[in-house]
Amino acid sequence: MKVLLINGSPRSHGNTYIALSETAKTLNAEGIETEIIHIGNKPVRGCMACNTCKRTNSNKCVFDDDICNHLSEKAKEADAFVIGSPTYYGQPNGALMAVLQRALYSGNQYFAFKPVANIAICRRGGATATFQTMNMPFHMLNMPIVSSQYWNIAYGREEGEVQQDREGMQTMRTMARNMAWMLKNLSGKVHPKLEDWEPMHFIR
Repeated sequence: MKVLLINGSPRSHGNTYIALSETAKTLNAEGIETEIIHIGNKPVRGCMACNTCKRTNSNKCVFDDDICNHLSEKAKEADAFVIGSPTYYGQPNGALMAVLQRALYSGNQYFAFKPVANIAICRRGGATATFQTMNMPFHMLNMPIVSSQYWNIAYGREEGEVQQDREGMQTMRTMARNMAWMLKNLSGKVHPKLEDWEPMHFIR
């Protein structure tokens, strides 16, 4: 089994990376392979609603000049995901959300029904709003959300400070053990059969 951990911070080895590494170390101790990938700090595109990925059945975003399609390719081989983000203005990093929205839409079959946990890193406030925002998309893909002893939040500003948040690091380890338990108990199980989707809106 393999868990893909996504560092959604522009800083490759900052506090978000440290929290993800604590998670990965615990997953490794449970016998689960891990890989951390960094979304980078280069420009990324938002979804343009062109729907080319659906019209062509390519499962790829039409824009292939950033990390989006690489992320979807990695998702094919993953059994679960952990996604970390710093808190900016009470929200996740916008670049991370832009990439995730495109990957989840164009390559949704690579993510559906796989467990996911989100991590919010914060200097002081806004972490709960960030955490809630990060959880929202995955409900739409029938992905089990992995919980912990508290919300998956850790605090720190300067690089490395998050390690001083003892409860935060414990929360990461507990979440990782919960994910390992879920993966081991779900392995080989067939997911529920879905009803045909009945989309509608409220304008009549």
